Amino acid sequence: MGELLHQDLVFPAANRSFDEVVVIIPALNEEQSLPHVLRDLPPVGRVIVVDNGSTDATAEVAVRDGALVVTESRRGYGSACLRGLSEVQQRLAAGEPAPQIIVFLDADYSDHADLLPQLVAPIRAGAADLVLGSRIQGVREPGAMPFASLFGNRLACFLMRVLFGAKFTDLGPFRAIAYDKLCELAMCDTNFGWTIEMQIKAVRRGLRCLEIPVPYRRRIGQSKISGTISGVIRAGTKILWTIAKYGLARSQ
Repeated sequence: MGELLHQDLVFPAANRSFDEVVVIIPALNEEQSLPHVLRDLPPVGRVIVVDNGSTDATAEVAVRDGALVVTESRRGYGSACLRGLSEVQQRLAAGEPAPQIIVFLDADYSDHADLLPQLVAPIRAGAADLVLGSRIQGVREPGAMPFASLFGNRLACFLMRVLFGAKFTDLGPFRAIAYDKLCELAMCDTNFGWTIEMQIKAVRRGLRCLEIPVPYRRRIGQSKISGTISGVIRAGTKILWTIAKYGLARSQ
């Protein structure tokens, strides 16, 4: 069973480069917000923006600001994350060194990319394998998380605690994980179940998990999930289905 570490632990972020970190940013029509995200990031080994079928200039602005852009035509948050990991694996096969840490970050400027040093510090210190930025514990701008998102997160975390003993408070997208541990998880979800799949698998494999409070602001543009009724329903259904899937597998 995984361990959720104490949230008041302090891991000073060293003032140095983050060459061992690869950042993966799924993006769909985020030409307005993505430049802000990329400019707030500290220097890292590589930033991979996964264009998930954008019809605007998302890819162009990403290249302009120094990111590597890859495309994934199959829509879905998980599909984009898997494509980013596939790119990492392809570069390893070509002889590039393996990253030590993978950071996942949204392209809509709701997350604070400048907090990456605090997110990766516990992993660098050898004290955690997976670090989640908890929006629930952090300060949120009014309207940044609509009621449906807050309720869905709390319900999902409650069910994870009951079924798996996982003491998470959020399914936040801003997260860091040791690359070797991520490979062990064999991630496979292609859409809304990606974040909760990672957390359930991390707990079941005994990874050391840590949550740190992160601020959260209103995104630039309309959310593809919480911004529409259909998106909320589809995301909620998939998250509950994912919990049930792994819960039933655990009982068999």
